[in-house]
Amino acid sequence: MLNDNDLKTIAEKGITTEQIEQQLKRFTTGFPFLKIHSVATIGNGIKRLSQNDEARYIKCWQKFQSSGGTIEKMVPASGAASRMFKDLFSFINADNPLPSTEYELKFFSGIKEFAFYHLLNKTCLKLYEKDIDELIADNRHVDIVKALLNKNGLNYGALPKGILKFHRTISGAVHTPVEEHLEEGAQYACDSDHHVNLHFTVSPEHKREFEKLLDRTIPHFEQIWGVKYMVTLSEQKSSTDTIAVNVDNSPYRDDNGNLLFRPAGHGALIENLNDRDADVIFIKNIDNVVPSHQRHSTTRYKKVLGGILIDTQNVIKSHLNKLKDGATHQELLIMLKFLEDCLFTIHPGTREMNDKELTEYLKNKFHRPIRVCGMVRNEGEPGGGPYLAYNNDGSYSPQILESAQIDSDNSEAVALMKSGTHFNPVDLVCYIKDEEGKKYYLPQFVDYNTGLISEKSKDGVVIKALELPGLWNGSMSDWNTIFVEVPASTFNPVKTVNDLLRPIHNTK
Repeated sequence: MLNDNDLKTIAEKGITTEQIEQQLKRFTTGFPFLKIHSVATIGNGIKRLSQNDEARYIKCWQKFQSSGGTIEKMVPASGAASRMFKDLFSFINADNPLPSTEYELKFFSGIKEFAFYHLLNKTCLKLYEKDIDELIADNRHVDIVKALLNKNGLNYGALPKGILKFHRTISGAVHTPVEEHLEEGAQYACDSDHHVNLHFTVSPEHKREFEKLLDRTIPHFEQIWGVKYMVTLSEQKSSTDTIAVNVDNSPYRDDNGNLLFRPAGHGALIENLNDRDADVIFIKNIDNVVPSHQRHSTTRYKKVLGGILIDTQNVIKSHLNKLKDGATHQELLIMLKFLEDCLFTIHPGTREMNDKELTEYLKNKFHRPIRVCGMVRNEGEPGGGPYLAYNNDGSYSPQILESAQIDSDNSEAVALMKSGTHFNPVDLVCYIKDEEGKKYYLPQFVDYNTGLISEKSKDGVVIKALELPGLWNGSMSDWNTIFVEVPASTFNPVKTVNDLLRPIHNTK
């Protein structure tokens, strides 16, 4: 099936033939649906904190910051912002040259409120020798959008979200998401040496643009915040790419007979995370940012989550040290209660285990990376989010599931999904070292049965693509996980350009 040219391509990517064979087999077998014990709710997998709790955890985090522990903020920032402008692309490709849909009308009525307005206005003057007001008066709305999206204009349709003009601050400055993340890092991820470590995962074709923006802005923010930024960039590894197949599961080949490989989704970033060396790593999407005057809730709850993480890690470290020394029966029961009540990891067979069996069980459960995940109350249609799901050893524990991982033909599973009270906003903080300070090898804690198969199109041909287990679901299946309710004010993603007109993103 694989020829010499295929083998050469595979080797250059750092992929083995065994991996290719496993991927091809997976297209045939598919991925199993996960067995759910229950939806995670308040008191059943999700913690709700009092103000006193929050204050205590903030102090815990601040103590860690001053202790010399290492902290990093990791921001997945790969990919172009094309989906953000999907409706505008439809507008310029439609027959009607005038805005008619609710979305189009909203965009043009609020166009002067966008942070990129002045830059777009200059671009229109350069391209058409008319400003935006004049173009609108001439019913040349399509030309305005082309100036925003196309290559001869601002090229926003092809650039990554991270470097687009998102916000206009109270002082009149214009910030990109990268700049907002720089400020955030100074506000909650600064270490005892006043260093702020940030890591962005970027696409190869956009890396230079990120570097130029960082070179231009870092000195300014260092002066404002009194910190030293240590910023690094990485690309999704080609070794995590997956082979694409035809609908009959045979390898897809282009007109030249070459195999097609595709980036395997954000789950591939577990390899990038594995390369990081900090004790604590915050993970947050590139587009979930707000201007500084709207950021109090965000920074407060990042500190809260960080404090919970440190508090939990301290307890687990103590338990693991006792287990090494030989814990008494009473100590084992205290540890089991912590595992069940604080980590919501439950195995129905633990009551029948003798002390030796219970010791090994607890060692296995505690010797894992830790993540604390903020969960927002679901005010819309429930779907993927926090659940208690079964593990291979018969226990169940907190897991973040996507709706595609749930059997839509199983009425009981669907009913559970629809009863969900919270969703996953991708707001987490991780501890990736063990009780001795040694880094965990993170791919060891991935559930490789939690990937996805999706349909794509290549040159008009329907193909199938393989996505690796997601970074915050399948790739972290075997982590110790704590879900914490956080307010909706901490979740402000920009999925479409019109989201930037929401009050939280706007100074007006």
